[in-house]
Amino acid sequence: MEKTKSRKPHAMMIPYPLQGHVIPFVHLAIKLASHGFTITFVNTESIHHHISTARQGDAGDIFSAARSSGQLDIRYTTVSDGFPLGFDRSLNHDQFFEGILHVFPAHVDDLIAKISRRGDDPPVTCLIADTFYVWSSMICDKHDLVNVSFWTEPALVLNLYYHLDLLISNGHFKSLDNREDVIDYVPGVEAIDPKDLMSYLQVSDKDVDTNTVVYRIIFKAFKDVKRADFVLCNTIQELEPDSLSALQAKQPVYAIGPVFSTQSVVPTSLWAESDCTEWLTGKPAGSVLYVSFGSYAHVGKKEIVEIAHGLLLSGLSFIWVLRPDIVGSDVPDFLPAGFVDQAQGRGLLVQWCSQMAVISNPVIGGFLTHCGWNSILESVWSGLPLLCYPLLTDQFTNRKLVVDDWRIGINLCEKKTVTREQVSANVRKLMMNGETSSELRNNVGKVKRHLKDAVTAVGSSETNFNSFVGEVRDKIETKLCNIISR
Repeated sequence: MEKTKSRKPHAMMIPYPLQGHVIPFVHLAIKLASHGFTITFVNTESIHHHISTARQGDAGDIFSAARSSGQLDIRYTTVSDGFPLGFDRSLNHDQFFEGILHVFPAHVDDLIAKISRRGDDPPVTCLIADTFYVWSSMICDKHDLVNVSFWTEPALVLNLYYHLDLLISNGHFKSLDNREDVIDYVPGVEAIDPKDLMSYLQVSDKDVDTNTVVYRIIFKAFKDVKRADFVLCNTIQELEPDSLSALQAKQPVYAIGPVFSTQSVVPTSLWAESDCTEWLTGKPAGSVLYVSFGSYAHVGKKEIVEIAHGLLLSGLSFIWVLRPDIVGSDVPDFLPAGFVDQAQGRGLLVQWCSQMAVISNPVIGGFLTHCGWNSILESVWSGLPLLCYPLLTDQFTNRKLVVDDWRIGINLCEKKTVTREQVSANVRKLMMNGETSSELRNNVGKVKRHLKDAVTAVGSSETNFNSFVGEVRDKIETKLCNIISR
């Protein structure tokens, strides 16, 4: 037993191969390493290639700067996701996720076996995998690892997925005609409209084939998460107490958010970042709108055109992050004719930037967002109200939290179609000093205090994180003792 206690816990961490998932995984890895964990961080070769391309060369060990500055024991490696680097994962979405479902786990299994054969000291004793992976418990059972599921979205979304069986049995999902009345039977959820469910749950059987790969992943992942020893959640106890309590009644769930850093030294961007500092210099405080639809979601060309015209109509200054594949990797020309010239001097278009560096600048006064969870947390941390335009998956449910529950944002449009007039009017409502803007900023200040209080030494997230560290160490020691005594 004394021998096991002298060993450092060694956690292998595997984020889902999307930038919005990699970022919180990176920051969690640094935090665990600073608490005495050995970390083996695993990116797919494709994600590493994109990071390298964005940096115009091989990114090498992305943790090298963090490790040398903090003397952290973080090892970095990559594995294949089953496809060549040139394979367009965005255009071939379903094929890519079939590989993540069936091929990728074999590469993870092989990596763990190789590390074990290599006799690394300490051995891998814990797997921290993204909740959307369906094979975590299988891998952990095979290699006697402590099974930790890391959920990078709000607890409300996890809670709804967790209770899929209730949504199905009550006819709100996977029914020939899904019910459209309020959902009031999910533990920890007082009431939610079907339109506020995640996009994959807003369809009836007659509209969609729920046997496709995305649905098979959802069905398996949220069955598998119930077998995890621990679940980490990138949220704050005070902001989602009911959903967290419902989940905590089922298994150990720790709210440890917000999991990000304002000054990260680990490269995670999949696109080359533009420096917006010079363009922002000299502009009045709170006068610039920041617009970004995240690292993954696509927007229709028609919608991009309306948003572009709406930004011009508003008369306000803006920075607009437009990924080259925002409409699709096969649609390079999507802006309205003459837009770039008309926006000159008042609008800055970049393909990517350091979001925290930009939105923490005092000249930024609001954020037009797709409601990705990282963007919401970062915006609140920076004290910015949100203009919400959800596009897919959890973003519709995140919008509910922002607009309906916390009242820190407004909707870009009330219906699926967006018009330039709506964009202009709502941008001005968000940014101009009126009753709505004032109320939003006041509410953002309150939520911001919850975030910042949670990560203080006595805050809820820090307390939860320390409890998790203690529990997982005990679990690892128990497993090692069992292995030694066999």
